[in-house]
Amino acid sequence: MSINIRHLTPNDLPLMEALMMTFGKAFNDMDTYAAKRPSNAYLRRLLGGDSFVALAALKSGAVVGGIAAYELRKFEQERSEIYIYDLAVASGHRREGIATALIEKLREIAAGRGAYLMFVQADTGIEDEPAIALYTKLGKREDVLHFDIEVEGESSTA
Repeated sequence: MSINIRHLTPNDLPLMEALMMTFGKAFNDMDTYAAKRPSNAYLRRLLGGDSFVALAALKSGAVVGGIAAYELRKFEQERSEIYIYDLAVASGHRREGIATALIEKLREIAAGRGAYLMFVQADTGIEDEPAIALYTKLGKREDVLHFDIEVEGESSTA
């Protein structure tokens, strides 16, 4: 059965909702992806803007995977980077080349936008070993530290 990779537009709200459900199930984090769902107007603006890319992998019309990515325009040169924020494939459809197909489609979109690279974060640990293997196959690994800085509330100090 073939996979269709679709670049979502403001007219694809049902597919975007299905994509969020796919992320929630794949990451075992339904609260983040379903509890406070954005309004349709918000999603239309997001999908119609030029800084966000959503790709859905469809099998027989059903979403079985996808990517959510952001284009980050650089200030030091007229170029951009693409940050892969979320990438997931439903558990019953893994090891079918879907994640690679999604990344390849995003690569085409990135080239069309004049981006010079794409990057993704993977957590260390057994849960992300398949993701790390995939990203290692497709790109160059860099070991970096990642810090979350809270916008509101008190931050803890060590």
